Amino acid sequence: MARLGILILASVALAAALSGCETAKPKLPPGARPTVEVGPPLKSETWKAVATAEDQDRIARLGLAWQQALADAQKSNAADVRREGKLLLPKSALPRPAPTPGSYNCRLIKLGKAAAAGKAFETFKPFFCYVEVEDDLLTIVKQTGSQRPAGRLWEDDDPTRLVFLGSLALGNEDQPLAYGDDPKRNMAGVLERIGPFRWRLVIPWPQSTSKLDVFELTPVDFTQQPQ
Repeated sequence: MARLGILILASVALAAALSGCETAKPKLPPGARPTVEVGPPLKSETWKAVATAEDQDRIARLGLAWQQALADAQKSNAADVRREGKLLLPKSALPRPAPTPGSYNCRLIKLGKAAAAGKAFETFKPFFCYVEVEDDLLTIVKQTGSQRPAGRLWEDDDPTRLVFLGSLALGNEDQPLAYGDDPKRNMAGVLERIGPFRWRLVIPWPQSTSKLDVFELTPVDFTQQPQ
């Protein structure tokens, strides 16, 4: 019985000692104040402050857009999808995505059906687009055609892509609307480099007849640029 009492007293003493260790707080030197270090803001925070909630959601669901759009296209146009190679491979982005300012040959491929009567794979005639620097940001402008996307490229936390936020100019409009002026014309996506002097601009869930729009960009010689 005496031994049991000793064990109980030892356990109580050990618990008290441990409790004292847990509650002890280090003392700061006189005059010192605790500080909290805050790291630099994420790059994505900058473009998300500009993008609408709808466009942030479209970019967040980019992987699903690739999956569904390619599944649709491969049912009816499997050979066409294979022929495009890396252009239509979701995970083919390379580091250093920023394009060099200048004129580019561009072409558009629409993938996936947004409506039952739509086409799962559709290509369009090549056109010209232009990359330039404006207010320390790269911009892309489609120079020809009745529908001309234009927008800015923003750095992202993913080092293999830039985020595109833009709008659509129609008909004889001299200038596209600023992003956000008309939500129905907003465009959002990512720009990726997929090879030497080869880029793609990917627009998931566009406000059109497809599930994914893929623009291919390759530089052109200055003598070929439109006037």
